[in-house]
Amino acid sequence: MSGAEKIVVIGAGAFGTALAAVISLEGRHPVTLIGRDPSLMSDLRDDRVHDAALPGVPLPDALEFSAEPDAIGEASLVLFAMPSQAQADAARHYGPYLAEGAIVVTCAKGIDKSSGRLLTELLEAELPHHPVAVLSGPGFAADIARGLPTAMAIAAGDEALAERLANALSSRTFRLYASTDRIGVQLGGALKNVLAIACGIIEGAGLGESARAALISRGLAEMSRLVEAMGGKADTVRGLSGLGDLVLTGTSHQSRNLRFGIALGRGEGTQAGGPLVEGAFAASVAARLGKKFSVELPVTNAVADIIDGKLDIMTAMEQLMTRPITTE
Repeated sequence: MSGAEKIVVIGAGAFGTALAAVISLEGRHPVTLIGRDPSLMSDLRDDRVHDAALPGVPLPDALEFSAEPDAIGEASLVLFAMPSQAQADAARHYGPYLAEGAIVVTCAKGIDKSSGRLLTELLEAELPHHPVAVLSGPGFAADIARGLPTAMAIAAGDEALAERLANALSSRTFRLYASTDRIGVQLGGALKNVLAIACGIIEGAGLGESARAALISRGLAEMSRLVEAMGGKADTVRGLSGLGDLVLTGTSHQSRNLRFGIALGRGEGTQAGGPLVEGAFAASVAARLGKKFSVELPVTNAVADIIDGKLDIMTAMEQLMTRPITTE
């Protein structure tokens, strides 16, 4: 196994388990999945299936499991696959066990709600001696785990590191494309969740497919404006972590954000979909970032206000449709 990376994925939910499974499938690198529940990790080791998260999907024989944080001690690549709002706590919990020079990859699509920081900024503050990269893009956990063709983006501070990560984590069915635009990749991943909620609202309210198409195009425009204002590249938004991810989550009912939006559109309230989804956290944070950087985000602001109960759906749609007419 010449040139192999020792890889650890932290977070035994659907996405973390899927990542660990697909990376370990070809046996190029030793991979360990770490979760905090010892009984769950023991069951996964014995049964090779995660019925709660990925029902019916067999997990590779080569994949190892652990509930012990010291299992990351020799890992060169450590993937943080817990939800965005849990990443800071995870960094504090697992940080002392990281090997010197270990690279951390955040795999969540969100913005830290309490600080308003991108997750790479958050993790760099918590783990100052470790390079931090980000993985994002259009990929449902079930598709990834089943080995269905999936392409995503991975962004790091320099091109050589991004390419190293892309080569290490890619497989025949899971292709990663290297980028140095961590800002664009992260904002694309976070804001597409907000726009997916908006797509769901349109569907739930019965406003039609034409309205969804208009929203996607205008949503991408405002996403580009914020990315550029925060130092990223507008082109990134037109790639996997922006347009690609939005097409997936804004149209497929596998998307929790879309389903949450549909419930809102039907008037079922924010509790209809259970716990708030990533896009619900990101909406209010993105709205604050828009004000901070003087960027107009009409769709994002409308979603944030609807979730907060400040705006009803029909008024929001009227406001969006009566905005001043400008050039495309």
